[in-house]
Amino acid sequence: MLNIGFFKGQPTDYVIKYVAGKVRREGQGLAFYYLKHNTQIVAIPTSSTDSSFVFNEVTKTFQAVVLQGQFTYRIQNPGQAATLLNFTIDPARRSYTTNDPERLAQRIANIIQMEARVEIQKRSLEETLHDFQTIAVAALSRIQEKASLKSMGVELMSLYVQSAKPIPEVAKALEAEQRESLLRRADEAIYARRAAAVEEERKIKENQLATDITLEERRKELISLQGANVRQEAQDHAKAIELEMGAYRSQDPKTLLALALKDIGTNAGKVGSLTITSEILASLLNGSK
Repeated sequence: MLNIGFFKGQPTDYVIKYVAGKVRREGQGLAFYYLKHNTQIVAIPTSSTDSSFVFNEVTKTFQAVVLQGQFTYRIQNPGQAATLLNFTIDPARRSYTTNDPERLAQRIANIIQMEARVEIQKRSLEETLHDFQTIAVAALSRIQEKASLKSMGVELMSLYVQSAKPIPEVAKALEAEQRESLLRRADEAIYARRAAAVEEERKIKENQLATDITLEERRKELISLQGANVRQEAQDHAKAIELEMGAYRSQDPKTLLALALKDIGTNAGKVGSLTITSEILASLLNGSK
């Protein structure tokens, strides 16, 4: 009884039972009794598995770049995988007897690196840092088209590159260059704002000057009009006086004197003091100056 064991496979494991080196049973998630001394059990996981990778490559400009990412795969043909790798399991401890299953992920990562290298060597460092997702898509497509993993019975389901980084020395140089570029753009923005402010100030001054010119022109027109009005008024006033004096020229001086004295008398209240000597009166009466 101690030589008999019972094995129950997981639903996601493809189980192969070997007795004396020959396959006796195989299938998905098998459960069976077995003789411990002459039975070997192979359990190949067929569920999807996630694995990570990190590798260094060189761009077409001979700059080193580090790609880090993750891929998902599954064993599509367990029988084929079992011929290349040892998936023998210890039924008692439920662990693999060799590290071959762990090597499978590394082999897939090597193929991914090989196909990614083709894409990276087409690009410069800057292009690689910018296009790392495109590189992942292209590498996945190339692997699926070439069926590179078919010989291992494996299907690569997805490939994702999380980051692409240059070596620290180059990263510092790129950071410095980017920092200088940002500073230049900041300076250009400041200069542009200053230039815009100067331009706006110039426009304001031009508008003010245009306004002043318009006001001065209107003022010039006003002064010219006022001068014309004053001249016209003086001319009209002179003509009026000339007409008025013309009416008196034909009059007798004595009559004019009488009229003048009459006006003086009429406006006596407005005359503060008036002295008419006999000499002045005689001169007026005689018509002499």
